[in-house]
Amino acid sequence: MFHKEGYKIIIITFVSVIGSALLADRFIDINWLRTSLLVALIVFLILILQFFRNPKRHTIPNNTQVISPVDGKVVVIEEVYEKEYFKDKRLQVSVFMSPINVHVTRYPIGGHVIFSKYHPGKYLVAWHPKASEENERTTVVVENETFGKVLFRQIAGALAKRIVNYAKLNDKVAQGSDSGFIKFGSRVDLFLPVDTKINVTLNQKVRGGESIIAELR
Repeated sequence: MFHKEGYKIIIITFVSVIGSALLADRFIDINWLRTSLLVALIVFLILILQFFRNPKRHTIPNNTQVISPVDGKVVVIEEVYEKEYFKDKRLQVSVFMSPINVHVTRYPIGGHVIFSKYHPGKYLVAWHPKASEENERTTVVVENETFGKVLFRQIAGALAKRIVNYAKLNDKVAQGSDSGFIKFGSRVDLFLPVDTKINVTLNQKVRGGESIIAELR
């Protein structure tokens, strides 16, 4: 199953690979060169298909827990000052996605979208300390009566040139449902209340829609 954001790119890539393979078969007489080109084209197609895959995830809704919005590795756990929306101290948990990770973004909690904003910006590497404030990004805040407010921020990386965000103000959303997509490498930051119990550690691998990042004490 593939994400809808990849349909156009997958079709273009598939047509390009088939066309290039036919041209190579017709115009390249050197066997090893033709075979090498065909292998490279197939590998490229497989990488594109893998990047836009959208596997089903089994989210168990729980208003006392925050689940990971994406697949990847936890690279930041620290108390910071969140200056865009809360304007106070929050616990930041950041998950870095490599190009081989699933890049679907999912809602970390269920509730209502009370803030959603897109910011154009730079394309620093996703793990750069200033990426959260200077890169192309979107900021979304979801609130429910049990947990309160959770902010998550999609951040474009050095390769990513487009962030897709489906969150609209006043939307009622389900925990683990699809909230967007980031193309070709990126990071997602979560900002949680400072008294939240964190259930992950640095460098831990997490799965979007399933891994529990934090919960109420």
